[in-house]
Amino acid sequence: MAAHRRSPQRPAGGATARAAAAVALAGAAAATGFDGPAHAEPQRTPDEVRAEVARLYREAEAATEKYNGAKEKAESARRRLRALQDERARREDRLNSARAALGSAAAAQYRAGGMDPALRLLLSEDPDGYLEGAALTERADDRRRAAVERLRGQLREIEQLRGAARIEVTSLTSRRAELDRHTKTITGKLTAARRLLSRLPPEHRADLTDGTDRSARSSADLRDGPTVPGAVTAAAPGPRAAQAVAYAYRKLGSPYVWGATGPDAFDCSGLVQAAYRSAGVSLPRTTYAQIDAGRRIPRSQLLPGDLVFFYSGISHVGIYVGNGRMIHAPNPSAPVREAPIDAMPFAGATRVT
Repeated sequence: MAAHRRSPQRPAGGATARAAAAVALAGAAAATGFDGPAHAEPQRTPDEVRAEVARLYREAEAATEKYNGAKEKAESARRRLRALQDERARREDRLNSARAALGSAAAAQYRAGGMDPALRLLLSEDPDGYLEGAALTERADDRRRAAVERLRGQLREIEQLRGAARIEVTSLTSRRAELDRHTKTITGKLTAARRLLSRLPPEHRADLTDGTDRSARSSADLRDGPTVPGAVTAAAPGPRAAQAVAYAYRKLGSPYVWGATGPDAFDCSGLVQAAYRSAGVSLPRTTYAQIDAGRRIPRSQLLPGDLVFFYSGISHVGIYVGNGRMIHAPNPSAPVREAPIDAMPFAGATRVT
């Protein structure tokens, strides 16, 4: 068999060595920052920063609505789990009581049943009375057998409750993980937006705090403007809508806090939910559920108190107050305020009935 020899390795040279050196130098330059101004992040204009911040806020708000939905489902799972645990505890108490009663009866029967029944009949001074007692004992045995069957049924039911509780624990664990994911997304988007804003001069930063809502007016402006609560509530389609609008006006200037439902801070769907809760109406927690909580209406038929929704993902909501305007909780850079509904892409409207 011919011997196989390794070919001697030659040192890299020529074009190969030069290419390797070039790659190494490029890597070193990238690692140390000596890659020149061509790779530096381009300076953004205030308008570009405005657009990027608005995008980050929209994405954070969409994640906030998903967080709100997951939180609602987690709370429902927690309530179901608690109810299952309470019911299981009650049934286990009843089971233990039944076991104790059955055990006492069995012990009494054992103490009285040591003698053969035929012999007890022969020795009895009152055979008729004995036979009557024996019949009663047989019926008692039937009742005990029935009691044992009931105990078995109770055990099966308790095991079913345990299985249902295990399912709810799994669901709750999943919802908590989902909440963590959404929380990380939200905080990441908001942190990126704050960093962008911090790089701007103060005069440009002040312009950006309105986000997409640059024409919003302050609560002081509202008092002097044509849109006042009395005129708006009079135009509402009913007393509950009027109450919701009045509540929204009272909350002008309240801070935006994602996940908040009042009474001192709100996110967009939290403000809507709180406003209608003040009127005795229970609305879902999220924008994408609130849009189906009433009767859909065209934009041309909007009245004060109607819910107006924005963006293709139904990720933002406000309360219409007339004259093409709404009250909403915009984003962390701006408090609850009045704004034109044209400030964002309109997606639909609902009248709460």
